[in-house]
Amino acid sequence: MATRDNNRPYAQFNFQVSFTNGEDITTQAGFQEISGIGMEVGVAEYRTGNAATNNVTKITGLNKSSDVTLKRGVIGALDLYNWLHDVRQGNRSTRTVTIQLKTETAGSSEIVLTWTLNEARIIKYAIPAFSAKSNEVAMEELVLAYERLVME
Repeated sequence: MATRDNNRPYAQFNFQVSFTNGEDITTQAGFQEISGIGMEVGVAEYRTGNAATNNVTKITGLNKSSDVTLKRGVIGALDLYNWLHDVRQGNRSTRTVTIQLKTETAGSSEIVLTWTLNEARIIKYAIPAFSAKSNEVAMEELVLAYERLVME
C-alpha cells in the first residue's frame, strides 16, 4: 500500500525482495536489477449473426502475467538453486515473491509500493560468462513465471 503521496516520482534504486513459501519461510535476497513486472488482460471478440450493428463485442478474457527477471551478484548461496532444483524435480514448489519500493531517504524503511507475485516459480537460471581479463562483478540471472500480480 502506498504510504504517502509524492509530488515527484520515486527513484528506482531502493527496493527489497522476499520469497515466501507455504511454511512462511522467507529468504531475503539482495538484487541489483528487476525487470519485466507486468500483466495483460486479454480480450475475446464476439458477434452474434443477427446483431443489429456491424461490429464485435469485446469481452474481457484471461489475464497473463509477464515473466520477471532478477539479477544479482553471485554470492555463493544455494537457497535459490535449491528452489530451482525442487521445481525441476516436478514439485509444484511455488513461492509468493514480494517486491517493495522504499523511499529514497537515507535510513528510511518507508514502503511506497508493493508488488506481489503469487504462485511464482523459477523457470530459468543463468550465470555469467567468466573472463580472467574482466574486473566486473559476476552476475546471476533468475527468471520467474507467476500466475497473478497484486499491487498495494
